[in-house]
Amino acid sequence: MLDLTFDKFCSAEFSMYENNPVIKNFGGSFTAADPTVLTPDCSHDGRWHLFCHTFFGVYHFSSENGVDFALERKIVPRAMRPNINYINGTYYLFYERTKPLLGNALSLIGGKWKSEIFVTTSKDLVKWSRPVPVIRATRDFEIDERGQSISNPFLIKMGGKYRLYYSCGQTYIKDCGFCEPTYISFAESNNITDRYISRDKPIISPDANNPYLNLCSGCIKVYKLKDCLIGLQNGIYEKDGKSHSAIMLLRSDDGESFEFIKPLIEPCPCENNDWMAQYVYACCLTYYDNCLRIYFNARNTSDMLKGRERIGFAQARLI
Repeated sequence: MLDLTFDKFCSAEFSMYENNPVIKNFGGSFTAADPTVLTPDCSHDGRWHLFCHTFFGVYHFSSENGVDFALERKIVPRAMRPNINYINGTYYLFYERTKPLLGNALSLIGGKWKSEIFVTTSKDLVKWSRPVPVIRATRDFEIDERGQSISNPFLIKMGGKYRLYYSCGQTYIKDCGFCEPTYISFAESNNITDRYISRDKPIISPDANNPYLNLCSGCIKVYKLKDCLIGLQNGIYEKDGKSHSAIMLLRSDDGESFEFIKPLIEPCPCENNDWMAQYVYACCLTYYDNCLRIYFNARNTSDMLKGRERIGFAQARLI
């Protein structure tokens, strides 16, 4: 739980780090995306740790200050959209496991997409266990004519159970040339790594009347505050004939029904830097040393050849 009330969080004034992005696309990939971050008080070595994905898998970075990140190693191939957790001395890395790279490429030209949520564990962030499946498509709304997509895992403990929020379904975004998640749902278990049972209906669906959710749902990250839960969600929406994504603040009492409060980070062309001109995507909230940070990845343009996804953050120093 974050030691904050909802009002305190809402009053935080976030500003962009002046030297964004802090991680650029690397290793021949157009994409460095979906950051998940541990602060020094939530790691075994007192360092910042960030995980993200490229076309080639999930990678681990570390840092002394949460700003200057050094690449450590690739953790798993055929992997994207990670979520890292440190629980009772063990790291749990959940991620979306995809087909091999060629299979992913074929899905762009008519092949069926298939992805599931897997988990791997570690004590030291160096040696990792053999990955095992956690959630597979079991509900009708998770399967469509394009295949089956279970993605964007995010773990939280609720009422004595482990709850994994995830995205599912596929909506084709025409100007991008690829799909984004249609729905958001969750599954629960008494165990961290297995026996999750999914809800029979999604908790968030596209909404034609919501200007930030009129195409599809993107993903959500849910955090406990002193007096409620908040969700940071990046819906995908159409505006002025183009698709966009922004990070929205949601509020909930039970983690099932969410109220849209306000946009937190919207796309904008920064001076001499267009890295977040059209999309602001998946994020991770941290609270350390009286400072809130929202790490996120952003994309400059929908053009498949010119588009690049990079990682940066916005922060708010609390008084």
